[in-house]
Amino acid sequence: MYVVKQLKTFCCLLVLALLMLALGGQVLAAPGTLVRDSIPDKYKWDLSHIYADWTAWEADMERMQDLMDEYATLKGTLSSGPQAILTATKMSDELGMILYKVFRYPGLMNAQDTRDNEVAGRYQQVRLALSRFGVATSWYNPELLEIPWETMQGWINDTPELEPYQYGIENLYRQQEHVLSADKEELLAYYSQSNQTASNIYSELTTSDIKYPTTVLSDGDSVTLTPGAYYNILQTNRNQADRAKAFETFYSTYVDNANTYAAIYNGIMQRNWASAQARNYNTVLESYLDGDNVPVEVYESLVNTVRNGTAPLQRYYKLVRERLGLEEYHLYDGMVPLVDFDKTYEYDDIQEWIIESVAPLGKAYQEKMREVFTNRWIDVYENEGKRTGAFSAGTYGVHPFLLLNYNGTLSDVFTVAHEVGHCMHSILSAEGQPFVNHDPTIFVAEVASTMNESLLLSYMLERTDDPIERIALLTHAINDVDGTFYTQSMWADYEWRAHKMVEEGQPITAQAIRDLYSGIQEEYYGDAVTIDEKYRYVWTRISHFYGSPFYVYKYATCYCTSAKLAAEITSKDKSVREDALERYMTLLRAGSSDYPMDLLKRAGVDLSDPATMQAIVDQLDYLVNLLEQELAKL
Repeated sequence: MYVVKQLKTFCCLLVLALLMLALGGQVLAAPGTLVRDSIPDKYKWDLSHIYADWTAWEADMERMQDLMDEYATLKGTLSSGPQAILTATKMSDELGMILYKVFRYPGLMNAQDTRDNEVAGRYQQVRLALSRFGVATSWYNPELLEIPWETMQGWINDTPELEPYQYGIENLYRQQEHVLSADKEELLAYYSQSNQTASNIYSELTTSDIKYPTTVLSDGDSVTLTPGAYYNILQTNRNQADRAKAFETFYSTYVDNANTYAAIYNGIMQRNWASAQARNYNTVLESYLDGDNVPVEVYESLVNTVRNGTAPLQRYYKLVRERLGLEEYHLYDGMVPLVDFDKTYEYDDIQEWIIESVAPLGKAYQEKMREVFTNRWIDVYENEGKRTGAFSAGTYGVHPFLLLNYNGTLSDVFTVAHEVGHCMHSILSAEGQPFVNHDPTIFVAEVASTMNESLLLSYMLERTDDPIERIALLTHAINDVDGTFYTQSMWADYEWRAHKMVEEGQPITAQAIRDLYSGIQEEYYGDAVTIDEKYRYVWTRISHFYGSPFYVYKYATCYCTSAKLAAEITSKDKSVREDALERYMTLLRAGSSDYPMDLLKRAGVDLSDPATMQAIVDQLDYLVNLLEQELAKL
């Protein structure tokens, strides 16, 4: 049934999300410590906003378990009429609201220190409870689908309180051929917890148990290559030998365990293929796209458009090689500025910039954003045991929480804008939709984040007359197109081909995956890039492959959407601006109230049209031309 499916989807998204301050006063430098207790509280999120303590969390856990037991007693009642459906959906909402909190509280604590076994144990408690609930309610979808659609449609039309649930119920009937009988659904539900084992092993291997290596750079400094330190070297160190050494040392952590990563990934792909076959899908890709009702042709169009549109990207790589005076261009050279630019940005400075940059989205949007920065919703700096990367975690009934590992680089500035964009999307969708539809689907989730980045880029270009900084910003913009559109599409291509190997019964070994990934790299990069051997193992450290299959393509499609809307929202034509802003805000408030491609169409973006994706290829060509002109001025 739709309601149970919604809860299961919600739980999966939570797991994936966790894989992933005062503006005034004295400006302080970064803490300069990896010891969490030594970092000032203003730079750490306050999880007491969710629960005051573990006692309060345990009370809600008990309450949730009681509701789960009560929910299970509804079996066999659905055909009695619309009020039975309404009882189940409302109880599902109540469960979901509690679930957000009981899941987030230990989940966020685990993210701030993955080494804490007590927290990890409590986090596992929630997941085990959800697994038991999945088994107890596995009858729901099959039972609902025994009701003829014509009858269900009549009930919805005659019962106004069911209207918020209409989209979800319709979507379930659309996928009816992939819902199994009650006994088969129950059987599959028994495997829900074990199906996450491979992903959990990957997470533990790359966070809790990872030992980051140390290297000595040309200046004699010894550096422990945490992800933050590693990327700081790639972005600021102008000595190619240092970048090469950092890359070789950092990647050895992953390459040395390539066989283990290949075994984990094989387990995940075999799980995906088994699940697809069990639910009567022809391919794994089809099974993952069907939840959002996205045609396979859209995925194919993206991959083919990007694969055939690499000429401007290769031209950029050659420009970088020439500008930096390199004999060869390596992928670790792509983040260093083309000019002597090692400026860093204090976190306390950039908050107001980000707020000012979204002025085109209106004062109300800006004021809501200010709350994000001023109320300890954000965990800013890297500390020992903290999960790497960045994410925004919506928490219904409270507010979103943001995890950063801020290191002061230009890239980090844009990461803050990106995650705050996610946060604003969560806030607006929760305000605009009832609980059942409040959570934006992943397919549209990256629109708000990349929109914020686009607006920040325009703002920073306008506020600086420094030609060096302008070139650094243009380089960042090009790298953004590369990283968010080209690289994600290349990874989508890789995921597609890797799963085809499984579907065809081909062996999956570290060497086989290495050869597949290498071949794709050579197709995309041509002769513009010298591909180091360890870079042929990038697949070992891309967490999305292990925690959220067929996610990465959504970065690229969302980038297409935000690019088009940003151009309209900042148009010189007032009527174009106002119309685009209204469509965009409607999209942010729409949550998951309709099929995502339909939501985007109403916002003015048609992803079924290949021209939408080709526009980004053309945009990159324009940016490379502009960069060449700016460099010529120097």
